[in-house]
Amino acid sequence: MRPFRALLWIGLWMLCAFQQTPIRVEVEAVNVLVTVTDRKNRFVTNLQKERFHIYEDGRRQFITNFRHETSLPLRIGLLIDTSSSVRLKLEFEKRAATRFVHSILRPQDQVLLVEFDSGVSLLHDFTSNPRSIARAIRGLRAGGGTALMDALLSVSTEKMTDYETRQAVVILSDGVDRDSEHTLEDALRGIHRSGVTVYSIGTSRFGADQQKKGEKVLRELSRETGGRAFFPYTADGLQQTFDLIDEELRSQYSLTYVPRNRDRDGKFREIEVKLLRNKGLNIRHRNGYYAPTV
Repeated sequence: MRPFRALLWIGLWMLCAFQQTPIRVEVEAVNVLVTVTDRKNRFVTNLQKERFHIYEDGRRQFITNFRHETSLPLRIGLLIDTSSSVRLKLEFEKRAATRFVHSILRPQDQVLLVEFDSGVSLLHDFTSNPRSIARAIRGLRAGGGTALMDALLSVSTEKMTDYETRQAVVILSDGVDRDSEHTLEDALRGIHRSGVTVYSIGTSRFGADQQKKGEKVLRELSRETGGRAFFPYTADGLQQTFDLIDEELRSQYSLTYVPRNRDRDGKFREIEVKLLRNKGLNIRHRNGYYAPTV
């Protein structure tokens, strides 16, 4: 009996040890930032989870986490066009951007600064110190071409990698890209992979045909990612635009779900968020993401 009891105890010990070992299953959660406004374009911030339904490729998903975004940290990429085409407007752009940085940054938030002309330059990496970013902004000088898509792709894939925060890119540009090696489709693919929201501020209004094409590009970047495009006419309008972006980033909802489709096929998945009893309300969010491949 003793050998049997010994074997029994060994078996029980092994079973307990096995049960105490955690089984790790990798889960790819998807986070979607949602902005809701009323007929007067005022932000609606008092909605409850039950009002939101989320769909992936037409199939309803279960919302695992829901919260208002006033407290989550922000990571903002500030991308400023310093090509020769914005030379006359650069000074008031610098003043407005400096005020924006000072107003939006809290201790838990971070901003980086990138300038792009014929190339792309990281002038200041992520920091919570608005003064150091302001110094870098004051040093901007205009000249050269425009490599907007290269700048967007570089920032979204190399710098926007903290998925525990809200990540946004704010672009100041006329949208006319003459020097990028990458296309709009390349940039959008990188942005969708990182989950970044793009806010575009057009620096020209009713210009030449190329500038109108630039506005179209900026609108598409923002529409595809759940952001918003602005085209102010004056320096005061530019400042008001920055203030609106600041307010929106404090007025969003965060919806998280684990996709029912677990295939790692790298394909694009369409996202749609519907709001129950939505009369008079407008909703914005990114339109999808790319599934992982590994």
